[in-house]
Amino acid sequence: MARLPRVVILGAGFGGLAVARNLRHVEVGVTLVDRNNYHLFQPLLYQVASGLLDPSAIARPVRTIMRRAHNVDVLRAEVTDVDLDNRRVITSGAALDYDYLVIASGSVTNYFGNDGARTHSIGLKDLGEALALRSHLLSCFERAGLTSDAIARRRLLTFAVVGAGPTGVEYSGAVAELIKHVLPKDYRRVDFGEVSVVLIEAGGRILATFAPRLSRLATRSLQRKGVRIVLGESVRSVDESGLTLSSGDRIETATVVWTAGVRAAAPFDLDGVAIARDGRIKVTPSLNLTTHPEVFVIGDAAAFEQAGALLPMLAPVAIQGGTYVGKTIAARLRGADAPAFHYRDKGTMATVGRGAAVAQIGPVHINGLIGWFIWIFVHLLYLVGFRSRSLALVSWAWNYFFWDRPVRLIVTASADD
Repeated sequence: MARLPRVVILGAGFGGLAVARNLRHVEVGVTLVDRNNYHLFQPLLYQVASGLLDPSAIARPVRTIMRRAHNVDVLRAEVTDVDLDNRRVITSGAALDYDYLVIASGSVTNYFGNDGARTHSIGLKDLGEALALRSHLLSCFERAGLTSDAIARRRLLTFAVVGAGPTGVEYSGAVAELIKHVLPKDYRRVDFGEVSVVLIEAGGRILATFAPRLSRLATRSLQRKGVRIVLGESVRSVDESGLTLSSGDRIETATVVWTAGVRAAAPFDLDGVAIARDGRIKVTPSLNLTTHPEVFVIGDAAAFEQAGALLPMLAPVAIQGGTYVGKTIAARLRGADAPAFHYRDKGTMATVGRGAAVAQIGPVHINGLIGWFIWIFVHLLYLVGFRSRSLALVSWAWNYFFWDRPVRLIVTASADD
């Protein structure tokens, strides 16, 4: 009996899952490798961090997702090396030979060489960071209610968010609502007039990839929620007691949330492979390497240029790329050619809090409650599984009608972990 072609997929994010799903009825053996045993819906991490969603609403075991794909094996392991010449992937669990390799390793927080930010801020790129941020924020209120030191208290009650892209804007709005409508009922010893949420952006406006009108609407919405927006200022340094801006101004804070950008994850070196901006791997119009056509790169890891610009590091790009690669591998196995990849932009959106969002769908710009309903619909489509969709929808409805965040738990790692 002939050996089935072997496909190894590195990463169980949006792109990796899309590849595996499109190969589930193809005569291949697929190994899906990820350091975690779950698929994470990263766009909603900020809602875990702000106490709105339970982690299980946005994370689902990969083995459960692929349970009916009988040709897909799941391996929880760290990738340590890729030998392109010998077509072998070395992981912490096993060495995997492949006929086709798909690199869908995603992205990590980009600190732009700021070591202080790396050490003294909290990112928002994985589930552990979201849980740590939620616990840290609530712990600040616990400590503020017990201290008589006014300076220490103001520092505990100041929350700085660096980077006003969608993640920074969404988290700032969510935290502002949590502080205004929920926590005053829990922390009666705290003077909420001392609480401050500061959103810092090096550019001239928030949500720079959106139309200026939507950016202005989002700005006004955040300001109504009490968020102070600082524009045209980068962060020079971050230390244990706060941050210093490029102007020299100082913000004393116990909480710095870093959402200023991402770069491609680089868990291994690829000798002789061209690297573009933000550590992304240059690919051909077929999303593979020029020197190794059996190796595909998709999602945040890929530097694919269309209409004179690199595609954004967004979930829809990864999903479309993964679908394309799955179909391309199937076509190659049939001896057929596949057309070049083309990304279809279906729009971008960001929520600015309860009942408010901005959406940009081609020439159509939507904001307010209608934008929020569209945002809900789209995110429900992208969430994996009926249970996750149900949990998210119930939580959003609960918060909308009762102004409540049901997951206000302080969780810390035990000493034995």
